Amino acid sequence: MGDTVRVAFVGKGGSGKTTLSSLFARYAAQRGPLVAVDADINQHLGLALGATATPEPLGTMVAEIKDYLRGDNPLIRDAASMVKTTPPGRGSRLVRLDDPFFPSTQVEGLSLMVTGPFAEDDLGVACYHSKIGAVELYLNHLVDGPGEYVVVDMTAGADSFASGLFTRFDLTFLVAEPTRQGVSVYRQYQEYAADFDVPVAVVGNKIQSPDDVRFLRDHVGEDLLTWFEHSRAVRGMEQGMPFTLADLEPANRRALATLADRLDAQPKDWEKFGRQAAEFHLRNALAWANRATGEDLAAQIDPGFVYGPAVAAP
Repeated sequence: MGDTVRVAFVGKGGSGKTTLSSLFARYAAQRGPLVAVDADINQHLGLALGATATPEPLGTMVAEIKDYLRGDNPLIRDAASMVKTTPPGRGSRLVRLDDPFFPSTQVEGLSLMVTGPFAEDDLGVACYHSKIGAVELYLNHLVDGPGEYVVVDMTAGADSFASGLFTRFDLTFLVAEPTRQGVSVYRQYQEYAADFDVPVAVVGNKIQSPDDVRFLRDHVGEDLLTWFEHSRAVRGMEQGMPFTLADLEPANRRALATLADRLDAQPKDWEKFGRQAAEFHLRNALAWANRATGEDLAAQIDPGFVYGPAVAAP
C-alpha cells in the first residue's frame, strides 16, 4: 500500500451518494485506517453508518483549526489572515490521519468527522462553503500514511465546484442513476473536472436491469467503473434495520471491491496537489480574500515547501 488515498463521492441529490459513501467507507476500513467526512449540507453520513453519537462539527471550529494548522509558519501573520485555501508552508503544523485535535466518532471500524449543518444563526446570512473550508484546510495539511483512506461525502451536484475542495482528492466517484437527470450531472461535472485534471469514475446506482447498465454505458462510456443493483439489504439499512456488509448481495459486494481496487491503483500526484493548492489560493485571494483580510495573500505561498513523503517524517 502507498500513501493516504483520498476519494470524494459526488452526484445528483437523491442519487444515493451518501449511502454508497457509507458502504464504501465500511468496506475500505477493512483494508486500512480510514476517516470518513460528512461534507454535505444535509448531514446524513453518520446516520447511514449507524453512528449513535455526533462529534463536534468542524464547521464550528474554523478559527481554532486555522490557529492550530498555521503553527509557526512565518508567512501567516495570524489565524484571522488565514483563509480556507491558505496552503501549508515551512513551519505549518502538518497532521496525521488520527490527529486528536480533529473531533471524530468511532463507528464501524472507522473515524467519522462532520462539518455540521446550518445553525440557526447561519440561516440567510452564511455560506455553507465557509464550513467545508475546514475540510479543505484539513486535507491541505494532511500528510501521507501508508494504506490510509479519507472518504468525503460531498455536497450534491455541481455545487462541489464552488470551492477548491474538489481538487483535494486522488479520485472522485460520481454516483449516477440511469436517468437523463443523472447523466446530465455527470456531463456537467466531467466538463468542469477536465479543466482541472480531476480524475472521475462513474458509479451506477439503483440499477434494476441490463437496460439500465446499457443506458449508462451509452451516455458515460468508459467512465462507468461499476454499478450497484437495487438492494433489499440497503433499503433495510435505510429503514433502520440491523446491517452488515455480509448482508449485501454478492454483486454489490463485488462492486465495492472494484471501487477499492480502483482507488488503490490511482497514482499519487503530489506535484499537482501542491500546484493546485497554490492556484486556488491565488484565485480566492484575487476574488475576495485579499479584500476580506486587507492583505496580499499571495505572500502566504511558500515556494520552498514540498508536499508528500518529504514532509511525512515527524
